Amino acid sequence: MRQLILIRHAKSSWDNPELSDFERPLNKRGEKDAPFMAKLLSEKNISPELIISSPAQRTKLTALEFAQKFGYKEKDIVWDRNLYLASAVKLLKIIQKLEDKIKCAIIVGHNPGLTDLQNYLCNDEIDNIPTCGIVCMSTDKKWMKVGAKDFELQFFEFPKKYRKKI
Repeated sequence: MRQLILIRHAKSSWDNPELSDFERPLNKRGEKDAPFMAKLLSEKNISPELIISSPAQRTKLTALEFAQKFGYKEKDIVWDRNLYLASAVKLLKIIQKLEDKIKCAIIVGHNPGLTDLQNYLCNDEIDNIPTCGIVCMSTDKKWMKVGAKDFELQFFEFPKKYRKKI
């Protein structure tokens, strides 16, 4: 079985209009949500062998929170510029190039691409993966062969489900 975990970056800040979209950091809510959701995921006995992230600032900060909770070294995160605002098609091509020895991969990225990808790959559709939302799916297929509706949804977590606890 292979697990694919899609994580949308935490809530970003729009405080500085001088910053480009790529450079926007997390806002206060994002700074709270990312470690909370990372802890939540780490408690589900997930063992990622690979973390691939968009290098945009908000996505990078989110990926680092998750990596830390898993004891995953920052130097081992794959910072892939192709993930920045990637479409579902582009994301699928990245997934299909994963090595078969990888059983659990995390992709940290952006909408609408992540939601579109989840809805393409999985029978259970999601209207929207909110900021810092986590979708975990599984399949028995090899990465290079995955396609439409090949995944089963394992869980869908997002900060608003736990807002009073954060």
